Amino acid sequence: MKKILIFILSLACTKIFAQTDSGSVTVTKDPRIDLLIKKQIQINDETTKDSRRTAPGFRIQVISSDDRNQVFTAKAKIYKEYPELKPYIVYLPPNYRLRVGNFKTQEEAQVYFDKLSKLYPTGIYIVHDVIEVKPE
Repeated sequence: MKKILIFILSLACTKIFAQTDSGSVTVTKDPRIDLLIKKQIQINDETTKDSRRTAPGFRIQVISSDDRNQVFTAKAKIYKEYPELKPYIVYLPPNYRLRVGNFKTQEEAQVYFDKLSKLYPTGIYIVHDVIEVKPE
């Protein structure tokens, strides 16, 4: 009898505390969110205007070594001697490769190849690579 009474009381309590409305929810959005979205759109537009695109071209591979420090030292030396050349370090296990420049033609690369071969007399090559070009 006690169990039946407790069961009936628990059913009555759940009925009393049940929701009676349709369950609609009202969301209030902070107006600063719209400002942040507009700002992010501006930032994205500015970065796409100055973004770099890729194309097939040539780079000069200056050094290939499994010694990371040797490659980074060569990179610093290139920065110092030829600041207009952009260096790229490529890691293809177990070697690090230092490639420089974004040359559209092999003739453009040959000019710097002759200059760099004085600094690095061995192991320097002109290689096909995907280069960065600025949109015009």
